[in-house]
Amino acid sequence: MARYETEARNRVRQLAEKARYDHESVHGVLDAGLVCQVAFSQGDQPFIVPMIYGRQEQTLYLHGARKARVIRLLAANPKVCVHVTLLDGIVLARSTFSSSMNYRSVSVFGSAELVDDPAEKEAALRVISEQVMPGRWAEVRPSTDREIAMTGVLRLRIESASAKISSGPPDDEDEDYAASVWAGVLPLVLQAGALQPDPVLDPNQLPSDVMLALEAKIY
Repeated sequence: MARYETEARNRVRQLAEKARYDHESVHGVLDAGLVCQVAFSQGDQPFIVPMIYGRQEQTLYLHGARKARVIRLLAANPKVCVHVTLLDGIVLARSTFSSSMNYRSVSVFGSAELVDDPAEKEAALRVISEQVMPGRWAEVRPSTDREIAMTGVLRLRIESASAKISSGPPDDEDEDYAASVWAGVLPLVLQAGALQPDPVLDPNQLPSDVMLALEAKIY
């Protein structure tokens, strides 16, 4: 099984038994997410921003406006950490100390590069689009050269990464299992709702099978 090498920057120290370094676990969390948090520094000032992204093999593509401050900062200060967390449940233990959350998370380390080649940028935008709304790229009109030029895309090769996965019931202290209080897990999901048509949409224009497939999708 392919793995990311364990090193100082990606090593999980707290609750190390929940760590995963294999590609399957890391990519599985990345592919299930919609938004990542991108952390970087400019001088002595740290920043963290949310960005839409898409994964293609060992590359993440990050999306933003071409003139956005974050695109310019990342192009000038390329070392970044990208983080994705998927919350799966609240673990309700018999004490607040033992209560926790079930989650899947990933931290990715690498250096961001601005994508300037129009063909690569368009291909990257398709990867990002498929991450967020699978199948939609083929339904809508093609992006214009102007739109592609106005869009900022950063390429991030995954140099190092780790996943951290927590699941299962409460892990209470032995003496707490006799307590007269309910314990268990409250599951949480991010779920799509019913499609809401544009108020000016032609009433005869029905959603495609691609769009119907996104209804009630659980992420």
